[in-house]
Amino acid sequence: MKPTADATTARPPLGIGRDLTGRMLFLGTGTSTGVPLVGCGCETCTSGDPRDIRTRTSALLGLPGGHLLIDTTPDLRSQLLREKIGRVDAVLFTHDHVDHVYGLDDLRPLCFATGRSIPLHCEERVENRIRKAFDYAFAPGPPLGGGVPKVTFERIPPVPFELLGAAVTPLRLRHGVFDVLGFRFGDVAYCTDTNGIPDETWPLLEGLDVLVLDCLRLTRHPTHYALEESLAVAARVAAKRTILVHMAHEIRHAAVAAMLPPGVELAVDGLEVPLTGLGRTSPAA
Repeated sequence: MKPTADATTARPPLGIGRDLTGRMLFLGTGTSTGVPLVGCGCETCTSGDPRDIRTRTSALLGLPGGHLLIDTTPDLRSQLLREKIGRVDAVLFTHDHVDHVYGLDDLRPLCFATGRSIPLHCEERVENRIRKAFDYAFAPGPPLGGGVPKVTFERIPPVPFELLGAAVTPLRLRHGVFDVLGFRFGDVAYCTDTNGIPDETWPLLEGLDVLVLDCLRLTRHPTHYALEESLAVAARVAAKRTILVHMAHEIRHAAVAAMLPPGVELAVDGLEVPLTGLGRTSPAA
């Protein structure tokens, strides 16, 4: 039977990739430059510890209706190959910065395989960035050469909505002077690229099993949480488990992991966590 065109109601064939239903996979956990940093000889960048190798931050969620990708990093192709992921059914964007958008063209083979467009769920600024950066994908007339990623745009509403059979709660965050988004899926929240949580967002973070949270480095930064700030947020939210992401080379895994309180850990590329409470929105939503 030919799969339906609506990815929210029917799961397409798995193909050669593995099935992540019920789990969240950390495709990448590093900052915008990745780790190791090109040209750097610091202890982290020359470490033999595989936990110190971090591609740009992204995640893949196995929802009831298929695989949901959060952001399209410049490392997307290598991330999907490394984790043997052969299908993406929708993409959800946190914001429009290069390290979260500029791997979009790597969706092309996934579109070719299914013959379907992939819906991109984003805010207006992200759509504008994508249309500008990948203008060839939206040019009139038939595509030339190797083709283009087939995508459609869906606007993220300011209230909880359903995506691939799961409730998604948008979480407004501050990223320096930028307004960006995090997301809550049941009892799991994903809050990368932030250094400020608005008053209206705190109640949406109550009762979490897992909080995924930005932590760039040990010292303060104008657009990202530093370790001390991340730990303060973790203590206030009091999730059962807090996992720190978007780490720069100032974070050496072995040394910093030993400093963390119980219930807080550093993410690593390839980490998987269970998705719990998918049928529920946040308590205050």
